[in-house]
Amino acid sequence: MSKATKDKDKYDAIVIGSGITGGLAAKILCEGGLKTLVIERGRDVKHGDYPTAHDDPWDLPNHDQLTPDELRKNPLRSRAGNIKPSNQHWYMQDAEQEYVEEKPFMWVRGNQVGGRSLIWGRQVYRWSPDDFTANLRDGIGVDWPIRYDDVAPWYDYVEQYIGVSGKAEGIPQIPDGKFLPPMQMNCLEGHIAEKIKSHYQDRIMTIGRVANLTQTHNGREACKYRDRCDRGCPYGAYFSSLSTTLLDAADTHNLTLAADQIVTEIIYNPENQKAKGVRVLDKQTGEYHLYNAKLIFLNASTINSTWLLLNSKSARFPDGMGNDSGELGHNLMDHYIGGGASGDTDLFKDKYYAGRRPNGIYIPRFQNLKNDQSQKNYIRGFQYQGRASRSHWDRPIPEAAYGLNLKEQLLRPGKWQFGIMGLGETLPYHDNKMHLHPTKKDKYGLPQIVLDVHWRDNEMEMAKDMIAQAVEMLKVAGLQNVKPVTSNAIPASAVHEMGTARMGRDASTSVLNEWNQIHGVKNVFVTDGSCMTSSACQNPSLTYMALTARAAHYSIEQLKKGEL
Repeated sequence: MSKATKDKDKYDAIVIGSGITGGLAAKILCEGGLKTLVIERGRDVKHGDYPTAHDDPWDLPNHDQLTPDELRKNPLRSRAGNIKPSNQHWYMQDAEQEYVEEKPFMWVRGNQVGGRSLIWGRQVYRWSPDDFTANLRDGIGVDWPIRYDDVAPWYDYVEQYIGVSGKAEGIPQIPDGKFLPPMQMNCLEGHIAEKIKSHYQDRIMTIGRVANLTQTHNGREACKYRDRCDRGCPYGAYFSSLSTTLLDAADTHNLTLAADQIVTEIIYNPENQKAKGVRVLDKQTGEYHLYNAKLIFLNASTINSTWLLLNSKSARFPDGMGNDSGELGHNLMDHYIGGGASGDTDLFKDKYYAGRRPNGIYIPRFQNLKNDQSQKNYIRGFQYQGRASRSHWDRPIPEAAYGLNLKEQLLRPGKWQFGIMGLGETLPYHDNKMHLHPTKKDKYGLPQIVLDVHWRDNEMEMAKDMIAQAVEMLKVAGLQNVKPVTSNAIPASAVHEMGTARMGRDASTSVLNEWNQIHGVKNVFVTDGSCMTSSACQNPSLTYMALTARAAHYSIEQLKKGEL
């Protein structure tokens, strides 16, 4: 792919961000014949540049744990417990992400071409028809300007393209999709699933729907069950923009990539009421460049995208591009990781499993569904994810602390264990928000972001039910030593931040229309998590991608008609 080098380069389209949605937008725009510039804040990385992908545990320092000194140097990102020597190169250092927390907020950011598509959890679930009408029904926030039927063909498109392994269950909470063969539950998971099915009429346990290939698909190899996905997969066995969308975009010869570049402003042209291009800071030289285009897709991730819109001020938009409604930066949501339960069993001592399956089990939402008459003291609902496993060779064995007995015990796997954790829908509260600090600047002289988000009574009541239902289900399944698990996670712990530039029917209460266009700037599309009007409880990336595919195809049609 070519590199952007000159001031005032002219493109058909500019995509800001190269992650899950930015890569997909670039692929579709390039395949539609548009000369497309992708601008990425982070460093350049190519598929295969995965330095720790083949490292074994004994190759990694400190049992793959960060040292106290490393943790002290990056206190913000260190709160994310999944950052290790084997994957820390994909996460932004604190010095690169200065921001202000009015209340605790764990913002996890990628800093490379491919963004967080290299480190995401890959769980992909469709929203239900009810999820698109819940705001209207409950009188919360604003109504979605689209419905499930508007998005369903694009769910099909994305699933068939990226490859999603999963099992069709025929339940409305998580509509079935276009699946590759499912991964298999292990013996304890299968046992618990049968217990839940026989005891409850309103819930099931299924294998996770995951963007890891269970067979060769679209030229990519099947998963090797190494469970090293967060290091980067040299086989392309899970979906990332590095291994998939950006390569396909490059194959068209219509893609130009500019890495280590910070877009600081989308430039508005008052004469035609459109955006004419972007202003970009080169991180290496400190120089600014201008890039012009007919069409702009904003996919920098929720908080970054909204920062850019807020920083794109003009006489027409004194409070930020598209902010006629005053809603830009508001209604910031994340899923609430509220609690669950764990237990163990003496069953299946003669059974084990092969490989390290990069997937777990899934229990879809069962509380407060559309026709449920047993409404709880909170609205909306939650899902569970988890897995069963046997403890392994590095477990503590107090009764065999040293010598031959210890060695013999270490050769035997421990008991089977099972645990689940809830992930709950949060509501779009207007005063859960972000804004630009009036005086504080980051290392590049740009306004710092202020994040002001906290959980409310609805999430707290939901968390109690998450724990209670989890404990009950594990006891029903016959597990021993069942214990409640409480996370006390702060906002953004799920890394599902969304909602700061929401879609809506009315320009006076929303930022984007039904096609993800800014109401007042029709050639700017925003299709990452910032566009979300509510959060449901499903992992959101599949919906982000479906909305991106829908908007990108629409934008090409409109451009060809001369409407943009």
